[in-house]
Amino acid sequence: MKKRLLAFFVCLSAVAGLSACGTQEKGALGKLTFGDAGWDSMRFHSAVAALVAESAFELETDEISGSTAVTYGALKTGDIDVFMEMWTDNIATYEEDLASGSLKELGVNFDDNIQGLYVPRYVIEGDSERSIAPAAPDLRTVADLKNYKDVFKDPNDASKGRIYGAISGWEVDAVIRAKVKFYGLDALYNYMDPGSDAALSAAISSAYEKGEPVLAYYWEPTWITGKYDLVLLEDAPYAEALYSTGACAFPSIRITIVANPDFYAGNPEFCEFLSKYKTSSGLTSEALAHLNETGASYRETASWFLRQHDELLTGWLSAEKADLVREAIS
Repeated sequence: MKKRLLAFFVCLSAVAGLSACGTQEKGALGKLTFGDAGWDSMRFHSAVAALVAESAFELETDEISGSTAVTYGALKTGDIDVFMEMWTDNIATYEEDLASGSLKELGVNFDDNIQGLYVPRYVIEGDSERSIAPAAPDLRTVADLKNYKDVFKDPNDASKGRIYGAISGWEVDAVIRAKVKFYGLDALYNYMDPGSDAALSAAISSAYEKGEPVLAYYWEPTWITGKYDLVLLEDAPYAEALYSTGACAFPSIRITIVANPDFYAGNPEFCEFLSKYKTSSGLTSEALAHLNETGASYRETASWFLRQHDELLTGWLSAEKADLVREAIS
């Protein structure tokens, strides 16, 4: 799902390599570099952890950006200290790297993330406030879509419906295409490759704001699912043997927090906080929706988020350190 590649960020000369600002040593006390592999939820969680690091632990923080492959490599070498959002299914060597001691898994950030085919709730239930009548009142499952091609009509082909699929090149695209074929929807719908995450979210947002039906692949957590009331269509329970055929639901993925072993050894108190850092797909989507709607920075959104969910500080930190964070965000 996280298949977007970004150009690797270098903030000094080539001699500085992956040192972020040229001075950090592996596992150095007082310094902390987060990895940014290119998506909003990871940046948000890094901003929350950085705010806590600076206000409660007196750690200097920085961030190195790059593709998943590059930043993951930098995490293992110690040029990056912490990943706040490790999508474990996207790293073939993850379990091997944990077993060899190349990485230290601190805990699970969230594991209730979902993905699949979504429709706006008003398509099923209507929305009296917007004067929208239910267009597909019996739509519950992916299989039910065979009855509703005229609801999700392709504007360029009146004989078929339109499904906005995943982006070409993402592994999930092959699964969604297989799902469309498995349920016989390929004879009823045109599968549209949106070309980019931005184009896909724009298609959903535009339809939702107009109160129009839209059927699209998406995932959580994202600002789209935080801002709009979307319904994930039901599917058969996940089964590994059926997954690639499209005949079942997607599995939830353990999104872990991972540290370089040197940083872990040198910063046990902060890593204890990271081991208690737990959120959810819903909380993350809420924060991303706020970021999108307000235009706030990641740090501003982190402050807002912790003011909204003070109970998280109580669970993550000692009373003394929680109060230091509260003072910083007040």
